[in-house]
Amino acid sequence: MKISYNWLKQFIQIDWAPEKTSELLTDLGLEVEGIEAFQSVKGGLEGVVVGEVLTCEPHPNADRLKVTTVNVGEQTPLHIVCGAPNVAKGQKVPVVTVGSTLYDENGEPWVIKKGKIRGEVSEGMICAEDELGLGKSHDGIMVLDESLKVGTPVADIFDIENDVVFEIGLTPNRADAMSHWGVARDLKAGLIQQEHAVTLNTPSVSKFKVENRSRRIAINVEDTDLAPRYCGTTITGIKVAESPKWLKNRLLAIGLTPKNNVVDVTNYVMHELGQPLHAFDADRIEGDVINVKTLPAGTKFTTLDEVERELHENDLMICDANKPLCIAGVFGGVNSGVTEHTNSIFLESAYFNPVSVRKTAKRHGLNTDASFRFERGIDPESTEYALKRAVLLIQELAGGDVTMDSEDYYPKKFEDFQVFLTFDKINTLIGEEIPTETIKSILASLEIKVNNVTETGLGLTIPSYRVDVQRQSDVIEEILRVYGYNNIKVGKKLNASMSNSGRFDDYKLQNVVGNQLTSQGFYEMLSNSLTAERYAELSEQSNPKHAVKMLNPLSQDLSVLRQNMLFSGLESIAFNVNRKRADLKLFEFGKTYHNYDSGRVEAKHLAIYLTGDRNTEAWNIVQKPSDFFLLKGTIEAILNRLGISKLNYAPTKHSDLSEGMSISLGKTTLVDFGIVNKTLCKKMNVDQDVLFADFNWDNVLLMASKQRFKLNDIPKYPKVRRDFALLLDDNVNFSQIDDIAQKTERKLLKDVSLFDVYEGKNLPNGKKSYAVSFILQDENKTLTDKQVDKIMGKLQHQFENQLGAELR
Repeated sequence: MKISYNWLKQFIQIDWAPEKTSELLTDLGLEVEGIEAFQSVKGGLEGVVVGEVLTCEPHPNADRLKVTTVNVGEQTPLHIVCGAPNVAKGQKVPVVTVGSTLYDENGEPWVIKKGKIRGEVSEGMICAEDELGLGKSHDGIMVLDESLKVGTPVADIFDIENDVVFEIGLTPNRADAMSHWGVARDLKAGLIQQEHAVTLNTPSVSKFKVENRSRRIAINVEDTDLAPRYCGTTITGIKVAESPKWLKNRLLAIGLTPKNNVVDVTNYVMHELGQPLHAFDADRIEGDVINVKTLPAGTKFTTLDEVERELHENDLMICDANKPLCIAGVFGGVNSGVTEHTNSIFLESAYFNPVSVRKTAKRHGLNTDASFRFERGIDPESTEYALKRAVLLIQELAGGDVTMDSEDYYPKKFEDFQVFLTFDKINTLIGEEIPTETIKSILASLEIKVNNVTETGLGLTIPSYRVDVQRQSDVIEEILRVYGYNNIKVGKKLNASMSNSGRFDDYKLQNVVGNQLTSQGFYEMLSNSLTAERYAELSEQSNPKHAVKMLNPLSQDLSVLRQNMLFSGLESIAFNVNRKRADLKLFEFGKTYHNYDSGRVEAKHLAIYLTGDRNTEAWNIVQKPSDFFLLKGTIEAILNRLGISKLNYAPTKHSDLSEGMSISLGKTTLVDFGIVNKTLCKKMNVDQDVLFADFNWDNVLLMASKQRFKLNDIPKYPKVRRDFALLLDDNVNFSQIDDIAQKTERKLLKDVSLFDVYEGKNLPNGKKSYAVSFILQDENKTLTDKQVDKIMGKLQHQFENQLGAELR
């Protein structure tokens, strides 16, 4: 939400620097995420001065150009080539000097440079209105008042507004601060707490009156639950035209595009007071009646964006005697809005049910400034006040007479919340005792009325615009944010409770594995479980029939719960690669969701993603791409850390992997991993190889819980290593050697490793050489050479008999 500092100052007198004000707003809970400067004319006309045309002669080489000399208050006049038909000697004109910057209609800058035009030197530019941003005319150069002094900055002549705009990250509960008036209220409370005496200047509506009663439009509200309050009046004899500069500047500063004086006033009041308004062309209201009601499902309605929509039976509509005019609180209709031909309007100000507006807006995929406010809950007590404020502004800018009594349909008045706040509760939640008088002062500054004071607490009435304050804890939060979180002392003692949890609890193993992966250079990512339904069509691992769909999705890209962990990772990889971060090592703990005939199933997963080079680029490191074996080693290290061993390997059946393996323990699959199908990567806008591992975390937890760890003393006696260089048939693999060795010597053999493989020259055809090391150790005594030789002899004999091996 954007807030104009100049606009804010209309409500509260403050001369602080914007940075200081932003700090106070942030401390009050209205977090300022950014500050930007606004100028009604971009660039502020810096470098543009008043000049006097001394001479004006035809260009010798161009029929439509003229060569002028212009006095801008310097010692030497400027030579400027000008193509305007109306330039003449003796004129006072705006001159952009060399080195100054102008901006085109798209806001792109261009610098005025000294140069030659058709052979003649040009040292600046004489401008038209549109070139300076002061208007739209391009018929010729601007001719200024003859009385102006040469060299005067043009910015001093025209009313150029300089403003500062705060970008506030508003939390959903703060509906009261969705306007400049609301922000000013909070700012006043913060200033009073800092002992600055300030008052809130509220716009007066005392001049509102009905000139005549010649144009009454009846109001009929059929559903008071959806429209608890509805106000309206008519204004006749208006003239729709362009808004004055001050109004356009206010809207432009907060990012709105001015339309005309009537529409601009409704937008202005909405951002000023937080009350959305809507102006209807009164002549298009058939039967001179406004019916607030729902319509049958499937009714067609064309909105202002010229899109035909099918209405839901619960969509509240504003209708005349024969047709719908507007989706209540959301969007107007194409055939009822104000145009340049409008001379009479019906002005609406209402309070609509927040839940109804939110559901309607989501159903139709509409998100407007009006729905943004209605969804969160506006102040039902400001409805008529905002209507009168808008009427007075429209009359000021567009003329016209109020031709109807302001009708206010408000059958059941909203009651203010009553809260009894205990001092014990304040001290318990805040952790510090705040003086009672300070509390009462803060509450008064927030317009929370103290009805009575007892020994135990305060009886309070909450103003209607604070729809989020209904409990003691809500009031305490209000007190604390104004008192200042930074003013609460931090204690020297930290209290904590010890939890009695199992050693194989999910979160514990996640921390173990997460720490291990981050120590290896991985980054943990957290992605949304909601994803796009179209992804299910890209992978055989997903099935649209099994998707868990959202009843009220935020968007098409967040319409179903994910069935596959891969796509969120590919989205993140594409995002990073497009921003020159191509070397990625990522992991994520998450869930997948399926809707089967037997019921819905949630499954836990650990996903690992590798792409690009494995190391950061450096002069002393040879770059190597992340490959299959790096991923395999990472996976095995995780399983080993969890005590899971005796693994089985088989080709993967994971359809998203072009090649890969599946690791299981017994018949339980633990992880599928490999290289992601390149076609799938391209569909996700990833043009480099991606390695992916998908752990079935539920199975990993189950297997880890079954493992038993045996603790042994640190060996006191040394290990002995012996090596064999074995000549083997090329169809023999290392696992066969390891298996034979472990069965031959179960007691003293601790480890078998393959440290060299050779094939080729000097070896017979169909043969290869394995260099294998054997680690022997006795935990009770030192091994002798005789014992070691005996064991190695037994191993050699078994290799020769079972594998046909020969020692080299």
